[in-house]
Amino acid sequence: MTAQVDETRHPVVATVLGLRSQLASLSQTPVWGLSTADTEAALLEATALSTQADQLRLRLLSHAGRVDVGGAVGATSPANWLAHESRTTRAAVHRAARLAKQLDQAHPAVDAALAAASINVEQAAVIVDAVDDLPDTTETDVVEQAEAFLLAEAADHDARALRILGRRLLEVLDPEAAEAEEARRLAAEEATARAVASFTMSDDGHGTCHGRFTIPSLHGSILRKHLMALAAPKRHPDRPADTPTKHALGEAFMEYLEARPEDTVPSSGGLAATVVVTMTIETLMGGLAAAGLCDGSRISAGEARRLACGAGIIPVVLGGKSEPLDVGRRRRFHTKTQRVAMGLRDGGCTAVGCDRPPAMTHAHHDHSWSKGGSTDINTGRLLCQRHHTLTHDPRYETTPTPDGKVRFHRRC
Repeated sequence: MTAQVDETRHPVVATVLGLRSQLASLSQTPVWGLSTADTEAALLEATALSTQADQLRLRLLSHAGRVDVGGAVGATSPANWLAHESRTTRAAVHRAARLAKQLDQAHPAVDAALAAASINVEQAAVIVDAVDDLPDTTETDVVEQAEAFLLAEAADHDARALRILGRRLLEVLDPEAAEAEEARRLAAEEATARAVASFTMSDDGHGTCHGRFTIPSLHGSILRKHLMALAAPKRHPDRPADTPTKHALGEAFMEYLEARPEDTVPSSGGLAATVVVTMTIETLMGGLAAAGLCDGSRISAGEARRLACGAGIIPVVLGGKSEPLDVGRRRRFHTKTQRVAMGLRDGGCTAVGCDRPPAMTHAHHDHSWSKGGSTDINTGRLLCQRHHTLTHDPRYETTPTPDGKVRFHRRC
């Protein structure tokens, strides 16, 4: 069966309409009578037909910009117009528009291969991206060889495998330049990875924290190695064999945080950045009352007693009047112990209106030590760097408030 072409219209429009009509007529034709061989052939030919239709769509999309498609209705671009009219996501149409432009401007051989259905759209996108990513100093004949090489390899490799080959094109075509180019590319990727590094974490209020992070591949590899070592089955002989890997890694991450050697914990505000667990003497001795963490979170009594034995944890035991009775195993570090107690009491910078947490504060003497003041929590307070600086600025004076805060005033 051949498509009926309306000779009064442009051949592209007439042919597309004819093909659509014929395909529509096939939509109700039963396929149960097809043999295995015919089904295989029909599948491959239908896939090739889809590829050729994609190539035509890309050519039309490239041409759409030249004839102002969508302009009559005020569309901001032909791609946006097509996305709206075809109910396709803008991201998908804009990716197609980018590929259409690349094929139209610089890759006729790839376009021809796509029209012949010898490659598919995914492969075409990988090939043009790999070739376009070659250094600007690459000789024209080397660029042509690169494209021809990938087109030939497309007969045996899917888009994913082609992408790997594309990243190593220079090793095949210009080994002398490959080493320098790889160094340049890796340095650029590493710099970008560091620039976009991020970490976010939130507590859902039901005892669970959720987070996301973006880090360079190097650091991801380091973290994965450490966690895999902690999650190794030989370290957990009682763990069920069918435990999901992600759960095993989650438990390893918890162990990784809790078991960090104390001398490797970074300092913040004069103290190692360890977690302070506050509990009553009754809780420590076996009671059920919940304990508190320094960020305001609450944990069970059993978890508090377990953490009280941890190397990187500071257990603070309170008496009946909520006064510190003992500040863990760091008793000999008098200054650090006082900082912990002041952090629990002050909750952060004591300047009125300041919300800096304890980790971002300095310990300040209300009565200057150099003038005979003592280093005592009762005559000291926490102040952030800015307010600590202002206390020593003769242009400012301070007034204590009934709630233990201090108010700053500029002198007249």
